[in-house]
Amino acid sequence: MQTKLVIFDRDGTINQDRDDYVKSADEWVPLPGVLDAIARLNHAGWHVVVATNQSGLGRGLYDMAALNAMHAKMHKLLAAAGGRIDAVFYCPHSPDDNCHCRKPAPGLFEQIAERYGMELTRVPTVGDTLRDLQAGAAAGCMPHLVLTGKSEKYRGQALPPEFPPGTLVHTDVSAFADWLLLQPEPASKTLGKTSSKSGSRA
Repeated sequence: MQTKLVIFDRDGTINQDRDDYVKSADEWVPLPGVLDAIARLNHAGWHVVVATNQSGLGRGLYDMAALNAMHAKMHKLLAAAGGRIDAVFYCPHSPDDNCHCRKPAPGLFEQIAERYGMELTRVPTVGDTLRDLQAGAAAGCMPHLVLTGKSEKYRGQALPPEFPPGTLVHTDVSAFADWLLLQPEPASKTLGKTSSKSGSRA
């Protein structure tokens, strides 16, 4: 049986984003309801991983110790809520490095597929930016946009045409979790058959 896997973006999706980058554990603040939503997914058998651009490393805005401290806080708060994130896959490069792992390139998703020994076809990926969903769609994932972080501007509006076809819209991670937990099993084979009406919560 295929692993039930969900791939989340981090900044703006799980935690508050900042124009000047999240640079420390103190600046890492979970968005309302996210921790409980991830715990609910875990309890239903879903494995949660994170794929995140962290160009602040390449820009010299923080170091690996700071990034590790952010994720230690994330794991601790999640554990207190009864949830867990299996792994965090991150791109440390700046845009000028022209790497293959910085979203919208699919490198992080390819690493996840290799780690889990599975194709990512119809694996749901959740993010707050176009590049999050472009990266996931390039790896075969089912794109889900949450209207938090950089996508708050799309509340009450139709998505621009450059978003991947079939993108489903949710108010936030809690709304996405509500949607996913209503889908029939096995999720990996049925996600693509749901109507946009049930998934759209714009």
